[in-house]
Amino acid sequence: MTIAPETFTIRGVGGTRIVADRLGDPETPAVVFLHGGGQTRRSWGKAAAAVAERGWQAVTVDLRGHGDSDWSEGADYRLTSFAGDVQAVLRQLPPQPVLVGASLGGFTTMLLAGEISPGIARAVVLVDIVPNMDPSGANRIHNFMADRMKSGFESLDEVAEAIAEYNPHRPRPTDLDGLRTNLRHRGDRWYWHWDPKFISNTASLPPTEVADVDRLNAAVETILAGGVPLLLVRGQMSDLVSQERADEFLARFPQVEFVDVQGAGHMVAGDRNDLFADAVLDFLVRQGESA
Repeated sequence: MTIAPETFTIRGVGGTRIVADRLGDPETPAVVFLHGGGQTRRSWGKAAAAVAERGWQAVTVDLRGHGDSDWSEGADYRLTSFAGDVQAVLRQLPPQPVLVGASLGGFTTMLLAGEISPGIARAVVLVDIVPNMDPSGANRIHNFMADRMKSGFESLDEVAEAIAEYNPHRPRPTDLDGLRTNLRHRGDRWYWHWDPKFISNTASLPPTEVADVDRLNAAVETILAGGVPLLLVRGQMSDLVSQERADEFLARFPQVEFVDVQGAGHMVAGDRNDLFADAVLDFLVRQGESA
């Protein structure tokens, strides 16, 4: 039997309303999932369910400007603001959760756990993200997100075709209803479920910190210096965290654990949720983080 998540809201930086889902007992240790840019908390559905089934409290968060969370009135999409919002969510949870961050969520995790509030996490999982990401992969993602940002899509089938073109290795879904969670329906067209200012370079306060490699490396160094276990999960076919970039990161931080997920690209959890969930659960159990 599928258990429906409990939805809750908090006020983040500047009063921005942040929406999150919880699966499991609110009193048990939490694993908090932070999605990538252009995604929503729904991206973690299967992984969160797997974690909750093993006795943790699984919390999935819509970052500001994404999903059901508010768009920032001042177009403030700095990483520090994303991190401040997440910090407000964590105040509603038992102390020292595990933070699982993909792409934008991973950058947010680095700054929150390694600069803004060291010691806030008991363990960290970075999903296909490192401070020195491959610019060609980053540009491909940006172009995909920006392509239909203003014009939208005529149908869900058109959305599926665009995704298949971006992710040719992922089987095209037979049931397109699942795409609705990442889209808004306005008039007779479908639009992505995030604030266009986030990606269009029109935000008054954009997330420029993602390009500050030294600052992000320093944050990771602080996380590890505090004795916080860290796992990097890479999609083996990722063009954002290439093998070269992963090797460079692991050489710099040899205490980081590493899993290469076969058959997955940048969207690791979406491409191979089975292997992704197994890798995260194995990491948590070995760190003694069971509920």
